[in-house]
Amino acid sequence: MVTETTAEVVIVGAGPTGLTLAYELALAGARPLVLEKLPRRIEQVKGGGVQPRTAELLETRGLLEPIRRRAAAREPVGGHFAALPVPLDCAPWDTRHPFPIAVPQWEIEEVLQERACALGARVLPASPVQAVEQDTDGVLVTAEGTTVRARYLVACDGAHSTVRGLLGLPFPGRAGTRPCVVADIRLAAASAEVPRQRGHFSTLTRYTGGYWAALVPLGGDRYRFTFGCVDQPGTDRDTPVAPDEITAALRAVYGQETVLGDVDNASRFTDATRQLERYRTGRVLFAGDAAHIHPPLGGQGLNLGIQDAFNLGWKLAATLQGRAPDGLLDSYHTERHPVAAQVLHHTSAQRVLADPRPTEDVAALRDIFTDLMRLPDVNRHLAGLMSGLALRYELPGDHPLTGRRAPDADLLTDTGPTRIPALLTTGHAVLLDLADAVPAGLALPPRVDLVRATSPTPLGAAALLIRPDAYVGWATDHPVTARDPLPALLAAG
Repeated sequence: MVTETTAEVVIVGAGPTGLTLAYELALAGARPLVLEKLPRRIEQVKGGGVQPRTAELLETRGLLEPIRRRAAAREPVGGHFAALPVPLDCAPWDTRHPFPIAVPQWEIEEVLQERACALGARVLPASPVQAVEQDTDGVLVTAEGTTVRARYLVACDGAHSTVRGLLGLPFPGRAGTRPCVVADIRLAAASAEVPRQRGHFSTLTRYTGGYWAALVPLGGDRYRFTFGCVDQPGTDRDTPVAPDEITAALRAVYGQETVLGDVDNASRFTDATRQLERYRTGRVLFAGDAAHIHPPLGGQGLNLGIQDAFNLGWKLAATLQGRAPDGLLDSYHTERHPVAAQVLHHTSAQRVLADPRPTEDVAALRDIFTDLMRLPDVNRHLAGLMSGLALRYELPGDHPLTGRRAPDADLLTDTGPTRIPALLTTGHAVLLDLADAVPAGLALPPRVDLVRATSPTPLGAAALLIRPDAYVGWATDHPVTARDPLPALLAAG
């Protein structure tokens, strides 16, 4: 029996990207339906790091604290670039979340799904997509046991996207050459070489016995074990990972005294690098790994996908509700495609620097690069790159704050003290008046909140228009008038 239903938006894939998008759409009053092929969530640690900029975005929606409560204990230490032994310092970027947060991906998904469904989003497990047809008015999606008519479809279904395949879209780039395994395991016994606490990533990696490996403590006898054999050809990614394969790697790298107990789950991945040429095809859009994949160096993938969803959510909701100016939905591709391209670029560079069997020239390059990372300006640049804090969108206007992430400033309003992230919990845009620059009675678009405040920290503008995704869409140093070009992009709110 086939059930027929409707939705404003069908999201394919209930991973972090799809569930963040479902939350954002539901927050804006849209009705998303998420189709997930798996019957139940896999409790696997992969993708288990929240970068500082992602933490800032999650805080704007009240999602950070329930996720952080599930975080694994770890030293407050910065991220890494190519596993080189110099922590990245995010403090110069004026963030209240300077360190990556270690949370298993499935726990992030649980929080996001719970919050999205509380706002009216629906999630259908065991619903693999089998066909996608679109016309000028919408999309017809056929999944196992369900047919859905929707105005838009967003594919968040991962690196091997079914939707991308059904539409016959090319996924240009470079095939993987370094197959690896990631496994959540339990140790029955551990040698002295096995790390006991979670520190900087460079302290958790080893290159020995023909293997590259990283053993990350998760608490008690649990570890996330990532490894690749550099002396043997890779195994097909769909071949199950056998316990004997894990045991061989453990003993080669950590000694015969290290004994595998149980394997909770295991899978294979590669260092493939690919990106869609366009993130939109008619009524179908792509986000997360369905749109871009790259070597998993520095914990970028999950964060890149969540940030795709924050950018797309308010734009798609405004389009559905007839509030969007021309070009708003297409600005998702315009803004996010270069961001992923940059990640593909720098993870390719890290791939060379992190080579487990470097040539003499690469070893020399690694030494020089490590020395450079100790220079404050170089470290700041790489920290901004890897954390997402340095991102700036190319938006209309010449004010230096335009396109940058909104500052996380303390504010004093008529109702008491607050912070800028607290102003964004509704998912509205915010016109922040810091110097009595906005005249009384100025007409504002729907879903744009006027907040008058002062700040003990100069923010460099008399007024800021902050987009729902916590980037400055417009700023001015002068009093606002009715003639000021509050950008059409922000009219959607």
